[in-house]
Amino acid sequence: MRYSKQSLVLIVFTLVMAVLLAACGSSGNSGSGSGTAANAPAPAASEAPTAAPAAGEPSAEAEMVTFQDSAAEVQVPKNPQRIVDTTAFYTGYLLALGVKPVGVMQGAKDSPYLADMLEGAEGLGDDVTPENILSLDPDLIIVYTGTEGIDKLKEIAPVVQIQYGAKNYKDQMLDYGKLVNKNDEAKAWIAQWEARIAELKPQVQAAVGNKTVSILNPYAKGLFVFGHNYGRGGEILYGEFGLKAPAEAQKEAIDSGTGWASISLEKLPDFAGDIIFTCPWSGDTTDPKIVYDNPLWKGLPAVKAGNVFQLNPAADTYNDPISLEKQLDFITTSLLSVK
Repeated sequence: MRYSKQSLVLIVFTLVMAVLLAACGSSGNSGSGSGTAANAPAPAASEAPTAAPAAGEPSAEAEMVTFQDSAAEVQVPKNPQRIVDTTAFYTGYLLALGVKPVGVMQGAKDSPYLADMLEGAEGLGDDVTPENILSLDPDLIIVYTGTEGIDKLKEIAPVVQIQYGAKNYKDQMLDYGKLVNKNDEAKAWIAQWEARIAELKPQVQAAVGNKTVSILNPYAKGLFVFGHNYGRGGEILYGEFGLKAPAEAQKEAIDSGTGWASISLEKLPDFAGDIIFTCPWSGDTTDPKIVYDNPLWKGLPAVKAGNVFQLNPAADTYNDPISLEKQLDFITTSLLSVK
């Protein structure tokens, strides 16, 4: 079939317009109709995703807040999710607030008061090293003030320093509430604790009367005498229940502010109360029978009267809220049985 020149021009023009209209229909409409733009495919692989944060580095979405620790102000996650706690003695503060660390010291895992609550947490052994912490990808690390290698730990995640014994356990609990954004829970724990003390204190004071109370731990060179802020029930005996220590123990371990004193065996009678709480020293493997089988010990009024109560060296050395709750039960039962 032969076409005139005019006919050929018209055919070509019609084909070009058809192609243009089709292209506009497929790419120009971004509305919710039946066009292909409404069902556009995902971006091509060449469009790189946003890089994930490095280990220990808070994600872009993590809100940071200022926390005052024992050394300085620190920027920490408002709601930390992966906490490594290297304090052991203070791990129970987190647990009392319903927060389980991802990594803790072996001492905390060995405490019968804390062990069940720490199931699944990684044990870090007895030494704090960047290597065993880095693998846990923490977003917050808690250490004691002066811990060796803090600068290295700061390269992994924000580090909060705590000075052991600088604050009483109630103030320390409030600090932990701020640190992990559990302020209400911290206040609630203190309220229920004070209610229990108010109920038990009159009963205990009536049972003990004017008797004095000592906390004594045999060790290689003699005995440690503990006071009001070094665990082993001191916070409860001297703080909450307001019981009296022997005059020498009061002067050396409490009024001094140290919380403890070291004495030779010969000085034992001056530091021993009418009631004694004791246990082997958890810091060494000395046989406590060196003291317990000694005539000086056996001749103490508390020993003769049967008013000596054995603490657990793996647990009662702690003074965190969980440990204090357990100690309160044991101490109250013991004191109410005093002869």
